[in-house]
Amino acid sequence: MYTGKTEKPCCLCERHDIDHRIDLPPRAIQQLKHGEAIAWQDVIGEVSLYFCEEDWETVCELVLETGMTPLPRCNAARASFDLREDFEAFTNRTKDVPDHQPIEERFWTDSQRILAGNTEYPPSDRELVQARVVTWALEDLEAPIARETAQQG
Repeated sequence: MYTGKTEKPCCLCERHDIDHRIDLPPRAIQQLKHGEAIAWQDVIGEVSLYFCEEDWETVCELVLETGMTPLPRCNAARASFDLREDFEAFTNRTKDVPDHQPIEERFWTDSQRILAGNTEYPPSDRELVQARVVTWALEDLEAPIARETAQQG
């Protein structure tokens, strides 16, 4: 059985004609609708959320104009991510839990750079939406990288 990342339908309305995607660190799964059923610690790499054109307009408005996160409205069952293999059951050995700190640091650094305007070209709406949602998610979930930055500031 393949448990890897696949393109999913819109995480809000389940339409299959998707037009936009944002990527998030695994910890953000906790903020998704029905996300409590997923062991985010077992996710390898980023989590992708897909949106149809109509819902993307709503998400942009919600994030860029209203200042609210769309994550609680996004169905975790429609998120795309890779889970580490469940080889413990096959080998009777325990595999190390993935270290999410590097991916969270990368997402945090990229998001802060975009929000500060430190980019070669003006950021797209997709980049701005992703940067804001990542920042809010890591701050709300008190990720180590967000706590470090808050303590330094």
